[in-house]
Amino acid sequence: MTACIFCEIVGGKAACSAVYEDETCLVFMDIHPVNAGHLLVVPKVHATDLSDLPPETGGKMFQVAQKMTAALTNSGIRCEGVDLLMAHKSAAGQEVFHAHLHVIPRYQGDGFQFDASYDYKPSRDDLDQTAAKIKRSL
Repeated sequence: MTACIFCEIVGGKAACSAVYEDETCLVFMDIHPVNAGHLLVVPKVHATDLSDLPPETGGKMFQVAQKMTAALTNSGIRCEGVDLLMAHKSAAGQEVFHAHLHVIPRYQGDGFQFDASYDYKPSRDDLDQTAAKIKRSL
């Protein structure tokens, strides 16, 4: 098994620019930020992705993200809005396989965007069938 950089950061074996810490999460600056103030909310317990994350830990991560959003808004850093992003598995863009939540300060014209074609235009019947499949798997 390869070493997990986020476990190393949480364990104090790798450097980070920490912003906040509690019993569940550590928040630190992203070293490849979209904009100044881009934060990562990382659970202290290793969870590979969202399916491996205990629900109470995931809930706590979003509570911390709310706190970080307020802090960013009041910090003087350019922040007209915030995106929260959690990638689940490599097909969704996950690169570090320790669940984490990006808190990204946004402003008009910052250039960050999700590049999608939006060519898929399902009918109501398609949406209903897809919804039924998801409901059956709950």
